[in-house]
Amino acid sequence: MSTIFQKSQRLSTDVPLVEQSDEALLLRYRDDGDRQAFETLVHRYEKELYSYLRRYLNDPTQAEDVFQATFLQVHLKCKQFESDKKVRPWLYTIATNQAIDSQRRNRRHRMLSLDRKNTQEGEDNVAGLVDILVNKTASPHGQMESAERVHWIRNAVASLPESLRTAVALIYYQGLKYREAAEVLSIPVGTVKSRLHTAILKLNEAWQRTDMSGDK
Repeated sequence: MSTIFQKSQRLSTDVPLVEQSDEALLLRYRDDGDRQAFETLVHRYEKELYSYLRRYLNDPTQAEDVFQATFLQVHLKCKQFESDKKVRPWLYTIATNQAIDSQRRNRRHRMLSLDRKNTQEGEDNVAGLVDILVNKTASPHGQMESAERVHWIRNAVASLPESLRTAVALIYYQGLKYREAAEVLSIPVGTVKSRLHTAILKLNEAWQRTDMSGDK
């Protein structure tokens, strides 16, 4: 029995780090202090998490600082990570909390921008969110051009209350599932859905007002 278990352990260890799951990497660092596993995890989330923080904070330098602080917290709190949990929502929880703390330290309590300048992926996601609105509203004078739509949705999302903006950012921009976003925000799944519904309603109302003003 023990021989089979030891053989299984060796096989799992032989799997290249880049092919191991987020959970396996974090557990290797938590239990064995494997720095390469930690570095692999950081590299895996470097682009995705930094992109989220940059949009959330609207400040590349501040986003870089918060990114570093996030993984410092991962290092400090790795012993608290539960083996049956998923790493991705746990990381986003830490990153979001660190971003909020950073805002408080810098006294930045005003509206945040979700701007995704210079990233084609961001343009596609923003355009997809606009499609939800424009497909519901037929404009007598014709719909906005794509670039105008993207610009409009950035400003409209930035004007939403923070709780709604965060829900939109996690679901529409980062592609998290409702359950994952609920874990990040420490709220029920139903509340996430409710916030998204409210956000879409507010955006749709703003879109209709824009449409009506364009008719004049």
